[in-house]
Amino acid sequence: MKTFDFELQNEHGLHARPASLLIQTATKFQSTVHLYKQAQQYNGKSMLSVMKMAAAKGDRIRVEASGEDEGLAIDAIRELVSRQFEA
Repeated sequence: MKTFDFELQNEHGLHARPASLLIQTATKFQSTVHLYKQAQQYNGKSMLSVMKMAAAKGDRIRVEASGEDEGLAIDAIRELVSRQFEA
């Protein structure tokens, strides 16, 4: 299992467009991807689950990937976050 923690910097939080980009990135990999906000777990490959998280600017998020390509999944998500969810 690989993890990555970050503080959400997007002005409008993890709204539909950045959530969609995160899910598109996560679904490229076979590994399971979970997001955590305040110890609550969310499915990183489900739009409903990610939107339910209601992540706002300043929230601390943990990304956890588990599976055969977990390192690649974490690297891709880390890159997306570092670009402020810009495609």
